[in-house]
Formats: sequence, structure tokens, C-alpha cells
Amino acid sequence: MALRHEPTASYHSVQDALRVLETVARRSTGINETELARETGVATERLTTLLRMLRREAYVEQIADGGYVTGAAFVRLGSAAGHHQALRETLQRTLDRLRDSVGAAVYLSRYVDGEVSVTQYADSPATPKVNEWVDFRYSAHATAVGKSLLTQLDHDGRRDHLARHRPARLTSRTITSDRLLLSKLAAQPPTAPVLDLQEYAVGTVCAAVPLTAGSTAGCLALSLPLEHAHRLRRAADTLNRNAAPVLLSLAI
Repeated sequence: MALRHEPTASYHSVQDALRVLETVARRSTGINETELARETGVATERLTTLLRMLRREAYVEQIADGGYVTGAAFVRLGSAAGHHQALRETLQRTLDRLRDSVGAAVYLSRYVDGEVSVTQYADSPATPKVNEWVDFRYSAHATAVGKSLLTQLDHDGRRDHLARHRPARLTSRTITSDRLLLSKLAAQPPTAPVLDLQEYAVGTVCAAVPLTAGSTAGCLALSLPLEHAHRLRRAADTLNRNAAPVLLSLAI
């Protein structure tokens, strides 16, 4: 199975952020913004935005003379001991912030060993997660998460998945035709949000945006009750614009 690689804006941001982090890490006594711009080749305005994000995520810290050094989160993730736990904690803090930013439950998902896996999520009493009334592994054809992950596979990978998990009708809006579903997946712009408008569950709408992270398909998603459907596209755009910190955590 091969993946379709279509780098997103977040992917490019992460590449720049990694260059900045590597440069900061080499200068243990600190490096100022002018030197960072010169050594990384990142434009000053873009660098300022990246540094703001890196400080917020605790990947860098600003010291008294205005220079930058590596932060606590970078140190934790860079350590072999306890890396997995540090990654989960860092991702959870990021997902919690995204939940509050978009006003919706937020999910991080991966496509692992031929199956859809929701690895972490952030919800709250005000932003409850979707009721998983049908296992997400068996309902990729109907969920925003599943469809986003399937769009990142090649044609053979999609056909293999649908052969193992036959599309079942979950609501009146669910697509159950292999031909129609494969056609829609092929036509989906790789970097655009995928929507689920009551295809998985009546009364719930969802959106998912791709995460280009190595050789594993991934996505960020959100869910909203139907009465907030008018916020879905704007929330999905916000999620898309703020996916870089998640990608960065996965890349370190």
C-alpha cells in the first residue's frame, strides 16, 4: 500500500520549524532572531510567527538577552527515556488548545496496519465527543476521519480497505456504493477538509484535515452537533491552519 503525498501548508511550516529548532539546539548559549533568520534562511516575518508557536508549545524559550534556547517540551521529546509518554502529554495539551480554539471535540487519528485508529481526543462537557455507536474501524466509509485517511491511500489501498470492511448504511446519507465512494475519494483535494454531514450519525457533523507525517496516514478531526453545522467549515479551516504543532510533535 502506498500513500498519496501532497504536502500541506502545515507540513511546510513544520519543515521550517524543525530547521529553526535544530539551529537553536546547536547554540546552547542562545541565538537571536537575526542570527536565526540568517542561518535558517527563513524570512523574518515567517520566523517571528514560527517562534511564537514554538514558544507557546514550549519547544523554545526566550532568555534575558532576547536570545532563544531549547524549551522543556523539546528536551522531553528529544529524550529516549519516556518519549512515548512525553509525546502523548504534549499532543494532549495541543489537542486541548485546539478544542477550545474551534469550540468542538477534536480527534487525532492514524491509519495503522490497515485499520482506522483514533489515538487521542479532547472533549469537554460543552464540546462532547461523538457517540461511537459503530466502531470507527468498520465505518471509515461514513466518517470524516475514515474518509480523510482513505484519501491519503492509493487506489489499491482504498479498494483493499473496502473489501475488508464492506460499506454499510448507517444513516440515509451514507454512501454504500464502492464505485461512488471511490470516485468521491479520488476527487477529494488531498489538502482540503473532508466533511461528514450526518453520514455516520444522525444529528452530528464532522470534518477532518490530513496530517502528512512520514509513511503513516493521519488526520485531525472535529465533531459538532447538527445545530452548530453552520460553524463546521470555519472550524475546519481553523483546525487546518493550526495543525502544525501536532505535526511538529510527531516529527521530533
